[in-house]
Amino acid sequence: MAIPNGVDVEIDKTEIIVKGPNGELRLSHPQRVSVECKDAAVVVTRHGDDKQAKAFHGMTQRLIQSMVTGVTKGFVKELEIQGVGYRAAMDGGKLTMQLGYSHPVVYNSPPGIKIETPKPTSIIVSGCDKQKVGQVASEIRGFRPPEPYKGKGVRYAGEYVRRKVGKTGAK
Repeated sequence: MAIPNGVDVEIDKTEIIVKGPNGELRLSHPQRVSVECKDAAVVVTRHGDDKQAKAFHGMTQRLIQSMVTGVTKGFVKELEIQGVGYRAAMDGGKLTMQLGYSHPVVYNSPPGIKIETPKPTSIIVSGCDKQKVGQVASEIRGFRPPEPYKGKGVRYAGEYVRRKVGKTGAK
């Protein structure tokens, strides 16, 4: 995997450090693979051809690729809020949401993650760590997941919510 300009990759015995314009990420790689930097490229080799070594080999390659993409371009997850009176706003480093409860839901932004609310009904989570961005978006969605009858709640942008038919007044 080629390393783009502006990205530094340092490899210790058990840790890989990737530095770029958006930040720095670290990864401890498994013992069954070895990682080295050759000619502006990161090379991952496995020790053996058993099933577990092959799995670790592919996983380590993809994790390093995600780290390089994260420190150069970054990752973004968009959330939409649907429902009457449901809204979100940033208050300092805290995300404050009105989600139909008797109290506002407050979420503290973890370090390395940027949360924006361009409209009261949309939330944008961005950062260089793919796992952290997905985890934060999932936690925010978990405060009020979309319900199947009216579709109210927090959902990912473009997420399809399967709707159910409600009760009918037939006797």
